[in-house]
Amino acid sequence: MKFIFFTLLLFINTISAQSKSEDFFQTGDQVQIHYKVSGNGEACIYIPGGPGQGYPSFELMGGNHLEKNLKMVYMDQRGSGKSAQSDNYHLDKMVQDIEELRQHLKLNKVFLMAHSFGGIIAVSYAKKYPQNVKGIILANVTLHFLNNESVKEQIEYANELLHLKNQKIEKDSLSSELSKLSKSLRSKRMGFRFLTDDIETIKEMDKIDSLHPRIIDFGMAVITKPKEFPEYYEDYAPITKDIKVPTLIITGKKDKAVGTKHYQTFKFPNKEIVSIDGGHLLYYEKNPEFINAVWSFVRKKE
Repeated sequence: MKFIFFTLLLFINTISAQSKSEDFFQTGDQVQIHYKVSGNGEACIYIPGGPGQGYPSFELMGGNHLEKNLKMVYMDQRGSGKSAQSDNYHLDKMVQDIEELRQHLKLNKVFLMAHSFGGIIAVSYAKKYPQNVKGIILANVTLHFLNNESVKEQIEYANELLHLKNQKIEKDSLSSELSKLSKSLRSKRMGFRFLTDDIETIKEMDKIDSLHPRIIDFGMAVITKPKEFPEYYEDYAPITKDIKVPTLIITGKKDKAVGTKHYQTFKFPNKEIVSIDGGHLLYYEKNPEFINAVWSFVRKKE
């Protein structure tokens, strides 16, 4: 009887160890990438937004509820989180890092889940490696970073919050106008309103970020050197017409960070759209609806 008990205990411990692990792997160009695997089920690689946001805020603000039915693979992109810095942050390298992680973990077909800016990387991976993707899950993503239509919507929303009248802004002045309005919002402690209406959500995110120190080299490179990384500012919506992988688009009816209508430019031939009454952080503020949308999509592909 003791032998059976200890054998069973060893089996349970083995299963537990297999369902959760955290480590680093080295890419072909010698960059240390930090990743974590947790949960059971179909493998799903999570691609953070930002650019350069770490994965803990997604994981610990409700993303981990997916682990009941999915093997979640969280990764810190090069120059982000706990991963090492690099002298190459071009899009093709970010895509290749995902592929090398998939190979490192000996995964076959995977689901790709991206949030916000991560959509650009996810779509670029699916375009290059469709044979390795079982499905794409795009949560509040942009496929055209800082595009004019989304910026116009942000300007109109900022004017509404600041009780200002909307004025016609020339295309060349959209960015500077948004920057000016964002500064005014921050001075009134409303800078978070593009993401959410609830300051408590931001406090929770800041708390998690403070407990998980991270580097932001990748994000700073993209934001401060747009001429060096023009590929991140291109419009990737047109190429979606050629991506036949099943795609779930989760959009927030009040998402002012990427725009409430931006998802309508996506042309995936095999897409499903779930619109949720919330902002940019649906995985936290509308967690049950977010989780159910993902699980429903995954079950259809099993």
